Amino acid sequence: MPVRVIESRQNVRLKELRKALAAPGREAHGLVGIEGPKMLEEALRAGLRVATVFAAQGSERLVDELRLPGETEILCLPKKLLHAAMATETPWPVAALVETPNWSWEQVLRRNEMLLALVLAGVQDPGNLGTILRSAEAFGATGVVSLPGTVSAWNAKAVRASAGSVFRVPLIATSADECFARLHGAGAMIWATVASRAKAANEVNLARATALVIGNEGNGVPAELLERADALVTIPCPGPVESLNAAVATGVLLYEAARQRAVSHTFSAAASRTEERMGQRNGKQRSGNRRARR
Repeated sequence: MPVRVIESRQNVRLKELRKALAAPGREAHGLVGIEGPKMLEEALRAGLRVATVFAAQGSERLVDELRLPGETEILCLPKKLLHAAMATETPWPVAALVETPNWSWEQVLRRNEMLLALVLAGVQDPGNLGTILRSAEAFGATGVVSLPGTVSAWNAKAVRASAGSVFRVPLIATSADECFARLHGAGAMIWATVASRAKAANEVNLARATALVIGNEGNGVPAELLERADALVTIPCPGPVESLNAAVATGVLLYEAARQRAVSHTFSAAASRTEERMGQRNGKQRSGNRRARR
């Protein structure tokens, strides 16, 4: 696979990488920057188009091991030049420009499955956002909606914290108006999360079509969204803390939703098996009665 060597800080592709890593937009359509061979491997596994790969001189072996598509542009450059374009304190010797997934509302809502969506309202810490995406995938959320004021999921720290989930979890960036209209149109019950004075998560029905609104780390869910939500939900904490970290709280709520859905599924499956057995038993009884009459 051909490799092109670059030496200039003014290289067009290197400028694109620097810009993509430094200030990704919230919607981040088009190419975004990722760092490290593991994230690049996850992007390839998710089927994303990898436009350009940057490798520090002496690290070409890492690129060879990735089995990149033939159309991917590979640039080799001095380590200092690459590290100057990257956002981490301890930069990786590999980075890339990849094309973001083009998610649709149909994928977020997944009408053929039981909807479980997250609505992020002003989540600003990229580490929290990445962890939320990872939890969303772990507990079977159908998608994530990013409202204005929320940090970009393509922030370099968010991508790392997601451990690759950012490539696989359907994510839509939109307005509150469209978000609530779409969710209500899909029959979702919208729960806004609060620190106290609300129903406990284990006391409400999260096994039905559900959307959970997660607020800003310091101020919580904005008042206007609290008013638009169908109901409020909280996580009771016996310890002397005011509230949980946004990512931790989201993980707890998603776990509870997954637990309820597993119980509901098990109950439904058991009920179906019981009905089937009763039907078979009744059928045998009717057959026996007919033989007795003859």
